[in-house]
Amino acid sequence: MKFLVDAQLPRRLAIQLQDVGFEVTHTLDLPEGNQTTDQALINLSLSAEAVVVTKDSDFVQSFLLRGEPWKLLLVSTGNIANDELLTLFRVNIQHVVDSLATFDFVELNRTNLICHR
Repeated sequence: MKFLVDAQLPRRLAIQLQDVGFEVTHTLDLPEGNQTTDQALINLSLSAEAVVVTKDSDFVQSFLLRGEPWKLLLVSTGNIANDELLTLFRVNIQHVVDSLATFDFVELNRTNLICHR
């Protein structure tokens, strides 16, 4: 599975996902860095069949209205320390991946994984 990690999330998350075997790009790794537009991420997601990982609710609107990006993982934890976020992903990543095999829009919060139809 391929992931595109948006600017509001730490590069350490991208590294953690790479370390467990996923193909991951953080916005910092793109030519425009953290200035990469949402539309550019959507286009990359569609062409690469990559899941956009974001805290940005604008992607939810795009997904609901146009079915873009290809797949969406919304991190809805509110303010969270990076170490806590990394732990949350470490504990839940297999369930996230399993859910994304069936659902195109998955939301991870501090206590639940919500699969949207």
